[in-house]
Amino acid sequence: MDKRYQVFVSSTYEDLLEARQEVMQALLELDCIPAGMELFPAADEDQWTLIKRVIEDCDYYIVIVAGRYGSIGPDGNSFTQMEYEYAIHLGKPVMAFLHKEPGRLSAERTDRDAKASRKLKDFRALTQRKMVNYWTSSHDLGSVVSRSLIKLITTRPAVGWVKADVLASKDATEEILSLRKKVESLEQDLLDARNLAPQGTENLAQGDDPTLLAFSFRVGSTPYNTRVPACWNHIFAHISPLMIDEATDVELRNALNGLVYELSIRAINAKIKEELCDNFEMADKDYKVVMVQLIALGLIKKSDRPRSVNDTNSYLTLTPYGHSVMTQLIAVRRPSASNLTLQPTPGIAASSS
Repeated sequence: MDKRYQVFVSSTYEDLLEARQEVMQALLELDCIPAGMELFPAADEDQWTLIKRVIEDCDYYIVIVAGRYGSIGPDGNSFTQMEYEYAIHLGKPVMAFLHKEPGRLSAERTDRDAKASRKLKDFRALTQRKMVNYWTSSHDLGSVVSRSLIKLITTRPAVGWVKADVLASKDATEEILSLRKKVESLEQDLLDARNLAPQGTENLAQGDDPTLLAFSFRVGSTPYNTRVPACWNHIFAHISPLMIDEATDVELRNALNGLVYELSIRAINAKIKEELCDNFEMADKDYKVVMVQLIALGLIKKSDRPRSVNDTNSYLTLTPYGHSVMTQLIAVRRPSASNLTLQPTPGIAASSS
């Protein structure tokens, strides 16, 4: 959006007419809106209210200081100093441009009164606490102001002014606000959905519902095929940590092979345990049923991470809902104080006094 910045130009007047013209021209060339005492040349208490209002509306404030302190206001300071201090009070970005060699100015451009000279010296010292630049000629001042203001706009961008026809209408603004509220509502719904099962899954087997997992193994050269009972929470809790990032189809198959081994080994007599071979594995059909079921429950999904053309593996990962369910199943809960008992450390005998 094309902006115009309003810049208040403060200084004594008659002795700096040429300098002010150069500054005004420099501001116009930067597409800025200059404002200053040309709007209100009379310096009296009634004008001070207008001056303050114009400073309030400005984006930046600059003061030009040469050899005169200026007309005195009601508080004993010059209007130039009053303007500068008011801009500071408002928090406006300010810049002071001090004449580099005020002692070389002609007599008609300097204060002859000792008190005014002293006040001018104090005012110069005050401005040097903030951003300050120096100039020696009116032509030089215009270029110094241009460079300094460009830098200030970059480091401290202000609100500025724009044409009314590029501003959003009242209806458009209200529509934007309405759409923003809808977006916030949808984002909240999405956040809530992370901890809820997808719609339509209430009739699917899940949680503590039982199922049978078919598997095969060999004892010596003799093959065996059987089934072992399990529940869906136990199955998911066993393999879900592998998919915190993502897991290959092979990794998940191996994990489920380990699960059916753990569930069934208790029912196998000790002699057979010693002779079990390594090809203890879950039936391919049942493995696929487990994967389809967990996908249907919204717990896992295929990973969409980009792969190299040479990577032919199939990858699965947790959904946000799957992360939530995994946490509820596996995360260690804080025990209640009534369940806490102190156990002696193994190998360390208790001492008596």
